[in-house]
Amino acid sequence: MMQLPKQALFLAGFTLLLLAGCGTQVERVDVKEVHDLSGAWNDTDSRLVSEEMIEDMVSRAWLTDYTGKYKKKPAVIVGTIRNLSHEHINVNTFVNDIQKAMINSGRITFVASSVERGEIRDERKDQDLNAREDTRKAMGQELGADFMLKGTINTIVDVDGDDQVRYYQVDLNLISLSDNTIVWLGQKKIKKLVSNAKIRP
Repeated sequence: MMQLPKQALFLAGFTLLLLAGCGTQVERVDVKEVHDLSGAWNDTDSRLVSEEMIEDMVSRAWLTDYTGKYKKKPAVIVGTIRNLSHEHINVNTFVNDIQKAMINSGRITFVASSVERGEIRDERKDQDLNAREDTRKAMGQELGADFMLKGTINTIVDVDGDDQVRYYQVDLNLISLSDNTIVWLGQKKIKKLVSNAKIRP
């Protein structure tokens, strides 16, 4: 049998060790831990901004005025949240965080979005034809929203070489559907200093 030189064996072993060390490594972390890898908008920003802004919204005078006048919790729907920033932001995730914060506040009633309502209405139509009468859900019994929440996400990025200051501003408006008055304005600002930045504005 042919014997490989010691140098070739050493080289082959070293190559195998090098390849093993370069393999993908995955570590599970707590979803509430803060991991700012690139300086871009991330899950922590989405969660903290939504929680802080909704907490502010339900602590203002419009809510006590409404509940005092009508003796019920207001029904709120989320409208369009526009991403006007320099980067791709998953607005759907942010909207879901807002919805969760509103529902968990226990102080307002949350109404499903137009997309969700369309699917539910289709189900009611199907029930009209196929469901037993004692389990059928009637049309025309939906809860109309009293207020709509709309907003924008903006950024300003200041760059000097490989260093950046990334400034985020989230503005939310709560608008009365009965008369278009704005009953609450919320604003949250985030500023991040990023050294050796890899992403560009």
